[in-house]
This record gives sequence, C-alpha cells and structure tokens, in this order.
Amino acid sequence: MALVNPYLQVDGLTKRIGDRVLFEHISFGIAEGQRVGLIAKNGTGKSTLLNIIGGKDGYDEGSVVFRRDLNVGYLEQGPSYPPDLTVIEACFSHGNAVTNLIREYENCMNTPGNPRLEEILDRMEKEKAWDYENRAKQILSQLKIHSFNQKISTLSGGQLKRVALANVLITEPDLLILDEPTNHLDLEMIEWLEGYLKRSKLSLLMVTHDRYFLDRVCSVILELDDHTMYTYKGNYSYYLQKQQERIDASNAEVARANNLYRTELDWMRRMPCARGHKARYRKETFYELEKVAKRKTTEQSVALEVKSSYIGSKIFEADYISKSYGADKVILKDFFYTFSRYEKMGIVGNNGTGKSTFIKILLGLVKPDCGRVVVGETVKFGYYSQDGIAFDEQMKVIDAVRSIAEYIDLGGGRHLSAMQFLQHFMFSPKDQQNYVYKLSGGERRRLYLCTVLMRNPNFLVLDEPTNDLDIVTLQVLEEYLRNFKGCVIVVSHDRYFMDKVVDHLLVFQGQGDVRDFPGNYTQYREWQGEKQKFEREQQKDLLSKTKEPPVQKASRTGQREQRRKMTFKERREMEMLEQDIAALESEKKNIEEALCSGMLSVEELTDKSKRLPLLNDELDEKSMRWWELSEIEG
Repeated sequence: MALVNPYLQVDGLTKRIGDRVLFEHISFGIAEGQRVGLIAKNGTGKSTLLNIIGGKDGYDEGSVVFRRDLNVGYLEQGPSYPPDLTVIEACFSHGNAVTNLIREYENCMNTPGNPRLEEILDRMEKEKAWDYENRAKQILSQLKIHSFNQKISTLSGGQLKRVALANVLITEPDLLILDEPTNHLDLEMIEWLEGYLKRSKLSLLMVTHDRYFLDRVCSVILELDDHTMYTYKGNYSYYLQKQQERIDASNAEVARANNLYRTELDWMRRMPCARGHKARYRKETFYELEKVAKRKTTEQSVALEVKSSYIGSKIFEADYISKSYGADKVILKDFFYTFSRYEKMGIVGNNGTGKSTFIKILLGLVKPDCGRVVVGETVKFGYYSQDGIAFDEQMKVIDAVRSIAEYIDLGGGRHLSAMQFLQHFMFSPKDQQNYVYKLSGGERRRLYLCTVLMRNPNFLVLDEPTNDLDIVTLQVLEEYLRNFKGCVIVVSHDRYFMDKVVDHLLVFQGQGDVRDFPGNYTQYREWQGEKQKFEREQQKDLLSKTKEPPVQKASRTGQREQRRKMTFKERREMEMLEQDIAALESEKKNIEEALCSGMLSVEELTDKSKRLPLLNDELDEKSMRWWELSEIEG
C-alpha cells in the first residue's frame, strides 16, 4: 500500500534464487515515525529483503525508492570489520555520509592548495562532523564499550555487535534498518536498546525474534508468508490476534472452495466439446476456483511430542564448586546446588559473567578448580550449544537426520519417521531434499535443534537456543519444553522465552556471585525495581535524619552497608528453605486445582480450605527468611 510522502516505498518486489521464489510482487511502505517489525519463517527471505533495501543485494523485479536525501542506517545480522582495526577506527571504517566527508576533508588537507576547502568546511559544519569522534565514544560508553583502542580481533560476539550498533546509531539516521539486533546482546543491553528506540524519533524497519521487543517498540507488523506480504497496524500482541483471524478466514475460504470445486470438476468432465459464452466463463471461473482449492491451509502451531528417557530421583549435585580464570575473573565460588526432578531453570546475567562456562562444568566439558559435580545414573543430557555442530555441507537435510535415527520414539508404541519429525520443525518434504549448504543460518539452527531433541534426552541444556530461530519455531519449542517430562536448563537473553518456560532463575552477577530467584524473568525485574526503589527511599530517609556533614554521612552509610559473609549454617538453611518453598508451592498448586475441580467430598473440601491459609502463611514466612538470607554476601 502506497503512503503519502513515505520514507521508503517498495513496489512489486520479486526475488528468486535459482528456481526458488523467496517473495513475489510484494509491496509496502514506511512513513516518517513508523516502527515496523518484519516477521517470517526462517528461509523465506527476511535477511535477503533487508539486504536488498540496504543496497547489499539485487532483485529481479520491482522498485525500492527512498525519500530524497534520507539518511539510512543498516545493522546487518553478522557485522564484520578488519581484525587489525581498533574499536574507534571501526566506527570510521564503514562508509557513511559523515565518515566519507571526514576522509574527503583529510584528503583535501593533504593536497597542495587544499582544493574545495571552503565547500568541505561548510558541509562539515552542516553534518556536525567535527564532534563525530566524541559522539562515537559517547554511544560506545552507553553500550558498555570503554576500551576504544582495543583490537576488533579480541572482541567477543556480543562486544562486536555493540560496536556495529554504535556505528549505526552515531550517524543519527532518519530510517534505521536492524537485522536481529538483540542477537548476542545481554539482557541489560537489550533493555537499553529497547528504551533508546522507544525514546527516539527514528523510523525503524527491524527483523527480530524478541517478542517483548516487537511488542514494546513496533507500531506496525509486516508478515512475509507464502511469498506474500501482510500488514498489521499494531504491535506484536495485536498481530497475534489479527493473524489468527486471517488464518481462520483463509482456511474457511479454502474449505468452501473445495466443496464447490468438487461440483465444478464433475461439470468440467461432463462438459460437451462445443462451448458457448456461458460455458467459457464458467470454465475460467473453474480455474480460478481450482487455485484457491489447492491452496494449503495454514496451521497456527504444530504440537511436538517426543518421549524423554526415564529420569530417576537423583539428578545431580554441584558440591561447593569453584572456577576462576586468573585472579580477576571468578566464575563460581563455593557454589552448591541440588537439582530437583522436572526442574526448569533459567540462567541470566551479563555477558562475561560465566553462564556458558557454568553449564560446561555441569556437563563435564570444563573441570572446576575445586569441588565436584555428581550426576545421577539415569540422566541423559541433550546439549544445544551456541557453537552448534558441523554438518556435512554436501548432505541432504533428511540424510543428516537419518544418520542419527530412522524413527523417533514418541512413547506408547508410537513412532515418527525422520521425514515426519522434520515436518514438525517446518521442513517440508521439498525442503528436506535441500543440501545443508543451501540452508539459511536460522534453518541450520532449526536442524541442529531437531538433532538434539530426537535423541530422547531427559535433561536438556540449551545455551542461547533462541538466536537465529524464527518465532514459529520458538512457539513450537516453548510448548515442547513446557510439557517436557524431564529437567531443563536454559541460558537465554530472550525474556519472552524465559517467562514461558522456566520456574526459577540463577542470576549471575559476576565475580562468583550467583543468586537463586524463585520466579521468571519478568518477576525478577519487577522485584529488582521494587528493591532499588526501596533502597533509594531508605537512603533518602537516612540522609534526612542526620545533620552530619555530607562526607561524614557518606562514610557512615558505607560502613552500615558493608555486609558480612554467609556462614555455613546459614548457607545450609537457605538451601533447605529453597526445597521447602518449592514443596509448599507445589502443594498449594495441587490444593487450588483440587478446590476448582468440583470432585471433592465435603470433608475433603473442608480440610483443604483450612490448609490453604496455613500454607500461605508458612510460604510467606519461609520466603521472607529466604530474602533475608539472600541479602547476605555469599
């Protein structure tokens, strides 16, 4: 749909790769101030579309038109820089209007006679090029990059993504194009970027699997499905509602067309050779009807059931394990934890606090400096790592799966063939014949996930499973994990995914400080906000009650805030409280379900009604004591 005075207008765009059509005759526009999120399954051309718009890729038909003199910034999914550059040099390396102008100025100053110097100086003033380096350092600092002379080759994936993000934001674009901006960013940086975009006046076109990000930042959702673009004028929650309405309407149309198609097909077979005007018209209508009838119906979600191996009551224990890399980087310090049956744990923390190292210690891939990990005999791990696995590039998708198993056990005597199992992961029979080297990054991650789950593990360890996966796959995975009859550890920066899947969190705060929080990520952030608010109010009260000079007040406050170390007895008490709280919450849930079932006798109803308030009191008391202990420094 064409917009009045758009920033960007795409009309009739078609892109083919060999005999494969990614999208065909799609049209959309982006107006000033609009924040647009693009949603599609892996392999349908999201990144290709952004590359076309960003000028990195060509197309077969159609047009891409920007408003004249529009400043466009593009963050690619996998940014790259020459490894020998420093961080600050990298901010000047990717050509944009300002950096090109700075180079033009430097060339002018190095040329005898300084040709066109006055004109360049005017443009430098207009583009605010003089303070470009200061702006770069300011944005880098906000993104927690402080070593401006650090070599690009020494940066982690998350740090490199932040440098690339800073590179785009420095130019203050009118239209910002982002391809998976939250990949490799930790939760703190994701929330910073979310807040930055909400406050800015930027127009935005973004591909992301982060559904909270889509919900809170975007005002328009574009969905690329079956080579066609659909537009929803609202955020992600609105999109979910309207998408389901569209799917229901489309499926109903196909069902009606099928009913009529059978009648018309019978007429076509009986139709005489001589055709009058009405017969020709009816024949043309028949072919249009046939197109609709043969259109595939859409399933909103695919249920995935895979049998997990039996898991006993003993899972594993981490007995006072410690791990550090030199004196400056402590990962764990006397960490003790007993994992419960069917527990679903989330692990959060900033990049570099040791989350991935921690799970590698649990899996026996990294040895602790001291302490031990005791794993139960029935535990069968399924490990999905950030690094993935190396597939044979010349192997077909179906053969990659069949090399692991021809059939997957669903339990109860039911089995799925490798081909049927792949269809649950959105690999159609045609896609299964593709070679691995032809797969997109997201399709490779989906295939990797498939190979992990099909081995029937009873303890899943998922390290950043949401990176590069599309939203449809994430919905299937979430539903699978919620019904999974085993244990789960998830390391993820996807807040929506964590809220859906986990029961509690391990929060890595750095330097071996690991805290257990009994709730999901949103509950943790709410508690954290309330805690910070309470501490600010306490500080205000403290300052208002004393008349001592400011330096003296600060000194005494600092003394009061020094926390002692937790004793061994207190540590054991905290561990017992965590087990008691989990048992009480489970009992409370069972009682509430029983009270709502309508199946209880009068005696049972009376007993459970009396038990519930006592249970709540006991739960509150133990939770309060847990919070008191959690404030003691471990």
